[in-house]
Amino acid sequence: MADKLIHTPEGVRDIYDAECLQKLKVQEQILKVLHLYGYRHIETPSFEFFDIFSKDRGSVSSQEMFKFFDRDNETLVLRPDMTPAIARCVSKYFADETMPLRLCYLERTFTNNTSYQGRLKEATQTGAEMIGDDSSDADGEMIAMVIDCLKAAGLESFQVELGQVEFYLGLVEEAGIDLKTQEKLRELIDNKNFFAVEELLDSCAMSQRSREAFLRLPELFGSIDQIRKARELTENPRSLFAITRLEKVHEIMENYGLSGYVSYDLGMLSSYQYYTGIIFKAYTYGIGDHVVTGGRYDKLLQQFGKDAPAVGFGIAVDRLLMALASQKIRLEVETTETMILFDVSARIPALGMANSLRQQSRQVVCQRKHQTPSVEDYIQMARRAGMSQVFYVFGDGSQVKVYDVAAGTCRQVDLAVYLGEV
Repeated sequence: MADKLIHTPEGVRDIYDAECLQKLKVQEQILKVLHLYGYRHIETPSFEFFDIFSKDRGSVSSQEMFKFFDRDNETLVLRPDMTPAIARCVSKYFADETMPLRLCYLERTFTNNTSYQGRLKEATQTGAEMIGDDSSDADGEMIAMVIDCLKAAGLESFQVELGQVEFYLGLVEEAGIDLKTQEKLRELIDNKNFFAVEELLDSCAMSQRSREAFLRLPELFGSIDQIRKARELTENPRSLFAITRLEKVHEIMENYGLSGYVSYDLGMLSSYQYYTGIIFKAYTYGIGDHVVTGGRYDKLLQQFGKDAPAVGFGIAVDRLLMALASQKIRLEVETTETMILFDVSARIPALGMANSLRQQSRQVVCQRKHQTPSVEDYIQMARRAGMSQVFYVFGDGSQVKVYDVAAGTCRQVDLAVYLGEV
């Protein structure tokens, strides 16, 4: 029983020591970028009413949500996705705001996925949402922030793939495909399952032109020039507008000087029901999944009573950390650099020394020396923690022994003189 108590449930994990420091640093770097772009922080509850994440508003199925009941018998869920939660929050507190809102967050999401997927059930996500701006410049700003965030986190090699769900929806509209077939076809095209796409189309009544467009869709990826070729496949205004929109975003990314990080894929079709325009994912080496997902969701806020366009993205922090570890990329983090070890008789001067060093922004552990461990034991403890120095304040506190942990040297100095020097 005791052995079972120290383990975590499937799909969640503990993070500690160096890994935890890296995670905190990565999150700090990402939020710094978002704040530099003028985004303000927002927090939403960890659990919400089930209806907030219904099929039309959520990113996961009901089966994949952690559901429970409150004392009033209301069905609640642990938040599986940030976007509907923020849409609800904005619709409540900014109902009358007509100017663009820029919001960012750092939260946990909870998905009750199956074990074979190898994904965490509790994951950390940070991201940004722009509410109230339907322009291509808003789309471009999102992509630019994604790139700057990943660079700030330490990634050097990554790619942001852009799609446009309106191109697919225009083809569907032109072909007259029913909703059930649309969803099946969407899944097959997104998975680049060419043979299954062809088999499904054979069972549908549509023009040869529409059939050819769907068959070509999984191949339409790469540079913006590849995307321009899609104009030959349709005359549907909705689809043609989608291509024009991607061209505008491409121009904006060139203006940012970041177009080298971007590629395009008209076969990218998210399973998220609320996306209405541009969608994107960011990939890097070392993991088999995206580290960022995002897109435009111009109709979602209407479901909460506010008619406003929106675009946003979420960074999967845990996957990003896996990619950084795989690529052996580490951000420099501040660790506790000094331990002040003191005898009880020297407590007052030791605490004074600790306060003096902390006022200089130095990280200090102040540790009373107990009888059993030796000074060498404490030095070994400091070495395991990555500390650089141990100050042993002994006797009446007028003298201090300074141990250089890495070099293994020791010198004795007058405390008052040392504090005068630093």
